[in-house]
Amino acid sequence: MAIPRDFINELIARTDIVELIDRKVPLKKAGKNHSACCPFHSEKSPSFTVSRDKQFYHCFGCGVHGNAIDFIMEYDRLEFVDAIEELAGQLGLAVPQEQGTGNRVDQGLSRDLYQLMEEAKLFYQSQLRQHADKQKVIDYLAMRGLSEDVIEHFGIGFAPDGWDGLLSRYRQHPQSQDKLLTAGMLIANDSGKRYDRFRDRLMFPIRDRRGRVVGFGGRVLGEGTPKYLNSPETPIFHKGNELYGLYELKQRHRDPEQVLIVEGYMDVVALAQFGVDYAVASLGTSTTAEQFQLLVRSAKEVICCYDGDRAGREAAWRALETALPLLKPGDKVRFMFVPQGEDPDSMVRKVGKDAFEQAMKQALSLPEFLFDTLASNYGTDKGDLAKQAIGLIEKVQDSVLQNLLLENLAHKLGMNSADDLKKKFGFTVKQSQTVNSKGLQGRGTPLRLAIALLVQHPDLGLSLAPQPALAHLQLAGIELLNHLLTVTREEKLNSAQLLELHREHPQKATLIKLAQWDHQVADDNLIQEFRQSLIWLNNQYIEQRYQELSLKQTLTKAEKVQLQKLISIMKGLS
Repeated sequence: MAIPRDFINELIARTDIVELIDRKVPLKKAGKNHSACCPFHSEKSPSFTVSRDKQFYHCFGCGVHGNAIDFIMEYDRLEFVDAIEELAGQLGLAVPQEQGTGNRVDQGLSRDLYQLMEEAKLFYQSQLRQHADKQKVIDYLAMRGLSEDVIEHFGIGFAPDGWDGLLSRYRQHPQSQDKLLTAGMLIANDSGKRYDRFRDRLMFPIRDRRGRVVGFGGRVLGEGTPKYLNSPETPIFHKGNELYGLYELKQRHRDPEQVLIVEGYMDVVALAQFGVDYAVASLGTSTTAEQFQLLVRSAKEVICCYDGDRAGREAAWRALETALPLLKPGDKVRFMFVPQGEDPDSMVRKVGKDAFEQAMKQALSLPEFLFDTLASNYGTDKGDLAKQAIGLIEKVQDSVLQNLLLENLAHKLGMNSADDLKKKFGFTVKQSQTVNSKGLQGRGTPLRLAIALLVQHPDLGLSLAPQPALAHLQLAGIELLNHLLTVTREEKLNSAQLLELHREHPQKATLIKLAQWDHQVADDNLIQEFRQSLIWLNNQYIEQRYQELSLKQTLTKAEKVQLQKLISIMKGLS
């Protein structure tokens, strides 16, 4: 979904970050700013500050920072587009889309689908309490040992046996029936007759990261087939992008240490019943790249839990292949296998929470699982093992993990070091893509000051005369200043909007650092200090150009004239 940049700027402009954060984290006035104990880490004295002038927050304890959109993303654990929609909803605005974008979803239709899915969830919950067949469902839930708290937490319901349990509620509303068909809740046969997709099943609502119901999973109450029936792909439900139980997990744990990914809805619910309430499930498919990225952003460690049979091992291997290119420094992934004939549901019932979590602690690290599997597949054939291993390691983007895997492989092959391995196989280690400040490391350089003042007070650049000399100045970091001068000259922005424009910019880290830098320039002197910095930089270009022309063996007529002018200027500067 492509959201117009103008709308994002308007959203930030219309949002008061102090009011936004104060609704979730009570703030106290502290000089020009507001402060509180940081909501993102434990602390006893406030180090979390919010600036109304800059529309920006920063924690001096843990380093989190950002604008209103960043806060929504971090606090509510939402993706960028979801955070935009949440913020827009609070302001009563509809989120537009840029013309010409693919897969455009009609926003009015989406709102109607979300509403109908919420109504379906409430209908299934009511049937669990009121339907004539409710006792068999209650008995089934009791047999599975599920408490009222868990049933309510996951919103579990019952789809009664019949063709029109849900459909009958919309007999007089053909448009709603059409939308229920689009949402996958109804099926139309070849003759056009419509009927309920879910019948005589225990119903598990699938929520997105904002808590909206986007689909359902239905489990048979007996031995029928299919055992599990999921919602089809719809305009609001893409199973490869969602994880069952993630929203519920975040309601219990804002910042979980670990998340356990399992295969079934009942695994998630049963684990929660026994106190292991940090499990999620993929939705009937192998874990996708999108799901893995959700997992590693959600917790410090991801544990992939699979059955101990051949199918479970193969599923784990597919998950490893998906994860390798996505892992970043600090990401931790481990692999756990339950005994053959068991699943997480049955295992936790048999051994209890403590023993289950002890088994989790024995889960294999990613390198252990990788090399154990390769050793099992290739035995003593070190050539094939090395070839397969290197093919996988080459996909790793994190140079630290890549080097660790290479060291492990060298040891497995009986080689002295990873360097010997690289030489033998012609392996080139990826360089970490770290963003540095490109020559802005000096705290008091005029260039650093000019950029910092412009980031913190973008209005300094508004309608500023062009600075053509700076485009030719050979100074590390000048490109960033020239870029910011162009951006701020053309449009009135505040700091939050300027930083939002650079969310994907390679120098984002530098800009955020300078947005927080205490430049110690008084408000009354901002314009003067900014202009003095630009004058200094222009003078640097004059000196640079003077040196270039002075060292040339022969000069054109125009260059001679320019050199004479520069000499005059240089005398004036001295």
